[in-house]
Amino acid sequence: MAMLSVTFMSCMRGKPSEKPPIHLNPNMDDQARYDAMEASPFFADGREMRLPPEGTVARDDFHENDAFFYGKDDKGNFVKRIPVAVTEALMQRGQERYNIFCAPCHSRAGDGNGIVPKRGFLKPPSFHQQNIVDYPDGKIFDIISNGIRNMPAYRKQIFNVNDRWAIVAYVRALQRTQNAKLADVPADKVNQLK
Repeated sequence: MAMLSVTFMSCMRGKPSEKPPIHLNPNMDDQARYDAMEASPFFADGREMRLPPEGTVARDDFHENDAFFYGKDDKGNFVKRIPVAVTEALMQRGQERYNIFCAPCHSRAGDGNGIVPKRGFLKPPSFHQQNIVDYPDGKIFDIISNGIRNMPAYRKQIFNVNDRWAIVAYVRALQRTQNAKLADVPADKVNQLK
C-alpha cells in the first residue's frame, strides 16, 4: 500500500495546477530588493542607485580616445585616417595578422578568392572595389572589430587594438598595389619597371 501511494504521488508531480508549487529549498530566490531608479529610505539622498566610488577605473568598454579604440570621432563619424603612425614595423605586423585572420576568406591579394569561398562559402567582396577603396579608415577598423553581413566580429580574436589598425594599414597597402600610379613609385625605382 505504501509503495502504491508513493507511485501515485510521483505521478501527480507533473500535473498542471493553478496553485503555486511547493518550494522546499528557496535558495534565496525571493529576496527583498530595490529596483534601479527606485527610492530608498536607507540612503540620505533617497536614491537606490549609487554612484561609483571616486577613482573607480572602468574595466571593459570605456576608453577616452574614441578615434583609436572605436575608429570614430567624438560625434560618432568614422575617422578618415589611421590615428597611429604608419611605420614599416606596423605594416609588417599588419601583414602577419592579415595573413592569419583575413587571408583565409579575402586571399593574400585581397580579391576575395581565399580558400574559404573556394570551399563553397559566400565570396567576400574584393578590397579593390571602388566603394571599399573609398571607405574611411575608421570604417574598415569598425568592420574588423564588429563584423559586417556574413563576416563575424574579430574584436575578441584580434584583441590588441594596434593589431587591428595594423591590418587597416596593410589593407590600404593591398589596395594601392592594384590602383597604383607611376607617380607612386620612387624616382630611383622607375627605371627598374618593365
